[in-house]
Amino acid sequence: MTVSRVINGEGNVREETREQVVAAIKRLNYAPNRAARNLAGGSQLRIALMFDNPSASYLSEFLMGALQEATRIDAHLEIQSCQNLSEAPPLMRKLAGSGVDGFILPPPLCDDQRVLDLARDVGAFAIAVGPGKAEGTNGAVMIDDFEAALEMTKHIIGLGHRRVGFIIGNPEQLASERRLSGFYQAMDNAGIEVDSDLVVQGRFTYRSGLAAAEKLLSLPERPTAIFASNDDMAAAVVAVAHRNNLDVPIDITVCGFDDTALASTIWPELTTIRQPIREMTAWAVAEIASLVRGQRRLISQHSENTIMPHQLIRRDSDGAPSLASSSRGTQ
Repeated sequence: MTVSRVINGEGNVREETREQVVAAIKRLNYAPNRAARNLAGGSQLRIALMFDNPSASYLSEFLMGALQEATRIDAHLEIQSCQNLSEAPPLMRKLAGSGVDGFILPPPLCDDQRVLDLARDVGAFAIAVGPGKAEGTNGAVMIDDFEAALEMTKHIIGLGHRRVGFIIGNPEQLASERRLSGFYQAMDNAGIEVDSDLVVQGRFTYRSGLAAAEKLLSLPERPTAIFASNDDMAAAVVAVAHRNNLDVPIDITVCGFDDTALASTIWPELTTIRQPIREMTAWAVAEIASLVRGQRRLISQHSENTIMPHQLIRRDSDGAPSLASSSRGTQ
């Protein structure tokens, strides 16, 4: 029974015992017999991951976390693209009708109350991922986007920057609003008035980052630092800076958000906020499994939010504005 609980990812096993079972499984090279398990416990758990996210680097991290956890607990994961919110209701009804037990809903899907309520109406469990709302779902997992953006902005100010540009994310996602609020709060705390020309709308895409960077870097008095709401847009800022013969970080500091693979594959590597995307989606898969398999069925009507820690990762794309002024004669 204990081995079964460990294999199924259930929570009522002491951590020491779980580690012993996992070690034994590895030593014996044991693989569960799916046919036998289905006979004993019913059909295989089915979870649908629906997404509408233009950032390939974010989506890659998101999918890897879900796939790894689904493999670990022997759940079937269905990946479904949902190009716009209007496609969500018929798709969710179809998936629920085909036997899907639960939904993982990243933004912007989880930021629409109608989508969250529909998951409940079709009799399925749903977890909102980063940040989302918890109403109408069985919980949400996220980081504190406000605090993360505040921390990054405070870091940029600490380097000596006062004229700081900010690129907003997709206006349809709650994370964009919270990151913008964190930026404003940090600037206000430092007593720095934000020039409205320095705050430019983006959409979390590389292309929107290019357009935003062109606006910011063509200002008569350009910023000495730009904080983009995700790594895709930050990478675009670096590209536009290079195209304009600006050195990063000597002439301009560029910082991102998410710490996707892109952050460490461009030059210079990005200073960014690490959002534990893989861990968040793995948690969502495990939580749905726990709910479906009855571990929290009695309290499943109550939403539960899990806040995961973020981390400021400093790499090579930031520096002091004094370097820019001594090199180029600009501030």
